[in-house]
Amino acid sequence: MGIFKIEGGISLKGEITPQGAKNEALQILCAVLLTPEKVIINNIPDIIDINKLITLLGNLGVKIQKTGSGSYTFQADEVNIQYLETEAFKKEGGSLRGSIMIVGPLLARFGKGYIPKPGGDKIGRRRLDTHFEGFINLGAKFRYNREDHFYGVEAPKGLKGADMLLDEASVTGTANIVMAAVLAKGKTTVYNAACEPYLQQLCKMLNSMGAKITGVGSNLLTIEGVESLGGCEHRILPDMIEIGSWIGLAAMTKSEITIKDVSWDNLGVIPNTFRKLGITLERRGDDIYIPAHVDGYEVKTDIDGSILTIADAPWPGFTPDLLSIVLVVATQAKGDVLIHQKMFESRLFFVDKLIDMGAKIMLCDPHRAVVMGHDFKSQLKATTMSSPDIRAGISLLIAALSAKGTSTIQNIEQIDRGYERIDERLRAIGANIVRA
Repeated sequence: MGIFKIEGGISLKGEITPQGAKNEALQILCAVLLTPEKVIINNIPDIIDINKLITLLGNLGVKIQKTGSGSYTFQADEVNIQYLETEAFKKEGGSLRGSIMIVGPLLARFGKGYIPKPGGDKIGRRRLDTHFEGFINLGAKFRYNREDHFYGVEAPKGLKGADMLLDEASVTGTANIVMAAVLAKGKTTVYNAACEPYLQQLCKMLNSMGAKITGVGSNLLTIEGVESLGGCEHRILPDMIEIGSWIGLAAMTKSEITIKDVSWDNLGVIPNTFRKLGITLERRGDDIYIPAHVDGYEVKTDIDGSILTIADAPWPGFTPDLLSIVLVVATQAKGDVLIHQKMFESRLFFVDKLIDMGAKIMLCDPHRAVVMGHDFKSQLKATTMSSPDIRAGISLLIAALSAKGTSTIQNIEQIDRGYERIDERLRAIGANIVRA
């Protein structure tokens, strides 16, 4: 297991370009299984979770060629569907939560799809019911081997379009159902569909391959099934979670940073949520400019003067992946903030590490925490800590970069799962961070 050693309390300066979006890439890569033709994908992030999925696709028989930095071609014209029933696949598929999204494309094209219980962040229960209920609605038969935690769906005679109301606006669930429905016979309507930008990107890619999806960007998708899909070229959006991370980093370290090529129109409420914390950020073309907050930043209360509450919600609400960042940024704000994590019951359990560093946080229950900001009158103290998941890991890294002294972060593979060459990119803007 690797570690980061971080000398904190240093102001940074410069430009940083966000990587391609991890959560989009997981969907887009699975979609290459829908066609035997060549698919070109650009701006793929070089991170552990994505590289695991690319390896999995290769083991399934997809022909993969890297053509440049972040650019690949994929051709799934000789898929080995029998690989799904091997012990190697059970081990490989179970190590990555995003692997669940191979099921929809395989079911649509080959009439069956299997997956072991997926892994990923330990942030609470993450149910798969939405995925499989959608497949069942399309005519698939479901089976589950409880002993091996192995899921399967089969439709040897093909899928048939159906009307469905999802029990939750699951992003991966919607993506999986859409990828299955594009090759089903007839029309499918999906109500309460997720509509975040990455899901929109998937639908746009599928349409460019010959799918017929309407309602893209809304919570009601209509899919007219087609006989087959062709190849295409697609570029992945910049990662909005990384963009939010850099905004938080700039504020906490009182740094002047420009975040390049952020695709402003796909950021939703993210910029304004950070502005509610008192952070100044400017739009300059398609870049975000954050000046050095030498006098700190003051939380804006609600209109009636009550404490500011920042909560996650399905898109276009605030993404849950940035609540950990908001929480750590609030530790040095002037004012108090209530953080309400509605979607995952274990995601706030890293706050004890921030409390050890001197943060004033009251954990109310598994979903809520009140943060009483220091207004930089008391600097966080360096410490040794371990990263429990991707987003908590980057939050602890931001805390360490702002803290007094040298911190050590263990289990940094969690951070590497979601952030590309983060230590190199931080050193380029002046951070004192060493990987060991």
